Amino acid sequence: MNAADPAQGSCVRPTCGRVCPPPLLKALSREKLKALAGRAALFASFVKIEHSVFALPFAYVGLFLAKRGWPGFAPFALLTLAMVAVRSYAMGVNRLMDEPFDRLNPRTQGRELVRGAITRAQGWGFVSVCAAVFVLACWGLNPLCLWLSPVVLAWAGFYSLTKRFTWLCHVVLGSVLGLAPVAGWLAVTPQFALAPVLFGLGVTCWVAGFDVLYASQDEAFDRRHALHSMPVRFGVGSALSLAALLHGQAVALFALAGWSAALGWGYFGVLALVAALLWIEHRLISENDLTRLNMAFFTLNGVVAATLFLGVLYDLFA
Repeated sequence: MNAADPAQGSCVRPTCGRVCPPPLLKALSREKLKALAGRAALFASFVKIEHSVFALPFAYVGLFLAKRGWPGFAPFALLTLAMVAVRSYAMGVNRLMDEPFDRLNPRTQGRELVRGAITRAQGWGFVSVCAAVFVLACWGLNPLCLWLSPVVLAWAGFYSLTKRFTWLCHVVLGSVLGLAPVAGWLAVTPQFALAPVLFGLGVTCWVAGFDVLYASQDEAFDRRHALHSMPVRFGVGSALSLAALLHGQAVALFALAGWSAALGWGYFGVLALVAALLWIEHRLISENDLTRLNMAFFTLNGVVAATLFLGVLYDLFA
C-alpha cells in the first residue's frame, strides 16, 4: 500500500518501502528532545560546566607528562569524564550549601536554585549522580584512583564550608583544583612524583589568587553576613596585593614543575606568556574599579590554563 493508512497514521514510501512515523509521533519526539536538551542546559548552567576549562587542561598536563606523549584514548576519555564529574559535583555542592546566602545577595539571585528552576532535591540528586560517575570513572582507570576517589569527593565538598570559618577558603578551593595534575599523572602512572605535585601547588596558588579577585566584589555582603574571605579580613586593596603575590608564586612553581619534568625552552617561553597574562589580569582591576572583573576572571584565566597545557604539548611533540 503506497497511500497513507488513516487507521495507522503512517505511510509507506513507494520508493523504499520504509514505514514513516505518524506526524503527531514525530512532533512529540521533537518536543521531548527539546525538553531534555533544555533540562540538560539548565543543569549545565547550575554547575557552570564551562568552568571545567580551569582544571581540565592541568589534568591533561599530568596525563601527557606521565606518558611523555599521547596516553591512549581510554585513559584520556576516562580522565575527562572523571574531571568533569567531580568539578560538577563540587560546584553543585557549593551552590546547595550557599543557597541561603545566594537568596540574599543581589548578584546571585538569578541562580537556578534561588529562582526555583531546580529544586534542592533535584540538586542533591544531580550531585549524587556526578559523584557516582566520578567513582566509576576512577574504577575504570586503576585501583589507586578508585581508592582515592572518596577522599577527593570529601575534600571537594569540604571547600563550601570553609567560608564560614576561615579567610583561607581561597587556598582550600585552589587545593581542590590543584589535584588535577596529580590526578592526570595517577590515571596512567599510579605512583606519586615531584613534577605533578609541583604543578598542583602552582594550580593551588593560581586558583587561590583569582578566587580572591572574584571574592572582592562580595566583600561588603560577606562582611555583613559573617562570611570569611581575604577581602573581608584584609580589605579589598590588600587582598588584591595578596592575589598578585599568589600569582607570582604560581609562576615560580610552574617554572619548578617544568624543570622537574625536564621540559625545554618551548614550555618556558609559554610560561613567560602566562606570567604576562596574569600581570594584565591585575592591571584590569583595582580596589576602586572592579567593573572588568568578569573579563579578568573568566577570559584570561581560561586562556592561562589552555596556554600552559599547549606549552607542555609543544615541548613533548615538537
